[in-house]
Amino acid sequence: MSTHFVGREAEIKELKELQENNIANLVIIQGRRRIGKSRLIEEFAKGQKFYCMVGIFPSKDTTAQMQRDEFARQLSEQLGIPKFSMDDWGNLFTLLAQYTLKGRVVILFDEISWMGSLDPSFLGKLKNAWDLQFKKNPNLILVLCGSVSSWIEENIISSTLFLGRPTRYIKLNELFLRDCDEFWGRYRERISAYEKMKILAITGGVPRYLEFINPKKSAEDNIRNMCFLPNAPLVGEFERIFSDIFGVRSKIYKKIINRLIIGSATQEEIIKSCGRNKTGDFSNYLNDLNMAGFISRDFTWHIKNGKLSKLSQYRLKDNYVRFYLKYIQPSHAKIVKGTFKKISVTTLPGWDGIISLQFQNLVLNNDNRIIELLGIPLEEVIISNPYFQKKTKTQLGCQIDLLIQTRFHSLYVCEIKFSRSELTMSIIDEVKQKIERLNIPKKFSYRPILIHVNGVKEAVIESGYFANIIDFGRILSE
Repeated sequence: MSTHFVGREAEIKELKELQENNIANLVIIQGRRRIGKSRLIEEFAKGQKFYCMVGIFPSKDTTAQMQRDEFARQLSEQLGIPKFSMDDWGNLFTLLAQYTLKGRVVILFDEISWMGSLDPSFLGKLKNAWDLQFKKNPNLILVLCGSVSSWIEENIISSTLFLGRPTRYIKLNELFLRDCDEFWGRYRERISAYEKMKILAITGGVPRYLEFINPKKSAEDNIRNMCFLPNAPLVGEFERIFSDIFGVRSKIYKKIINRLIIGSATQEEIIKSCGRNKTGDFSNYLNDLNMAGFISRDFTWHIKNGKLSKLSQYRLKDNYVRFYLKYIQPSHAKIVKGTFKKISVTTLPGWDGIISLQFQNLVLNNDNRIIELLGIPLEEVIISNPYFQKKTKTQLGCQIDLLIQTRFHSLYVCEIKFSRSELTMSIIDEVKQKIERLNIPKKFSYRPILIHVNGVKEAVIESGYFANIIDFGRILSE
């Protein structure tokens, strides 16, 4: 199991540059659980004075005073002072501020929604403490982060109370694939891109899950050890992250995600599958899942002018969540009893269809790497996204896995194709049919691109149909 810090170079650089501005900085970090928010700040704070306070999960019996007492306990340990109790957040913040008046200091309030949601005075007193005390130290960075992105959005980012105070908002996404590759350590050159992809189809780029990889074992053994043994770390993970983030409303969120297991869907299709009427609340549910990083809202656009359309589809972008609901949850009783130990991932029902969606996610979450491999300068790209064309009286329906449009009227039509064996000439016919349906305006050029994991037949290469053929191994490597 790897526990060394991997990736996040851009975020570390961003934080270091903030620190050089010689002003106090209030930073907001969002992202799903296990994505490495706390770990990022710990890594950035190395060599500096660092204080980290974490809220406790608010069960039905948790009180605001329990949160304050836990904050005080952590504070006393880190300051090296006797244990104490306070019934006022303002006094707790003042005490911390007294120890952070000089020098480079990093303060992390982790799971801030748990910490402050039970006390209506919490945010107001935090704002006052920032204005009157913390910001007096020009070398201080106060980081607020948590997994409940909707609470942070509503109470901090969109709140007039904190207007103009945060100096940076950071949304922490999954690691890039070339960072994920480092979790195979010195064994990575020996292991095929396909074998790595099978594990990534379950873990995605979530650092905590990647840490469970044992590079000495096969993909099947790793997946079994992570997902199908009684005490495997990912067996109960879904329920933990969902109850932590969504609490009593988790059932409706699960219904939404269950619809998206089989593929992308419009809001209307999701509402229908959940047996609900169209309401503002339902839009909020989708927005919560989007902000939490579990789903993605992919807008289509007008190719002629590059402007976004009002039409959109939702996609389940979290590989672990799909794998859990499709394979772990239905077999949970067997797994707990230890009767699922010998399962091979490739024999799971519907595996090829599911891994195709997982493979697409891995590529779509790394579309900048595709742009780089195609040699397209980023500043030339107008939009890069899955594209769908709605069927009307004048045009056919069409779905493109990834469409990259540049300001020079070029379209890169990317087919992301999983196959257990080398792709044959039939892939050319598949892509041709899609492009024939695509409503391409005059003066636009198009270039078919094929992205694969298990190779292509020589005849496909010799045909010259594809402008570029990208092996998944190239996306993984530097």
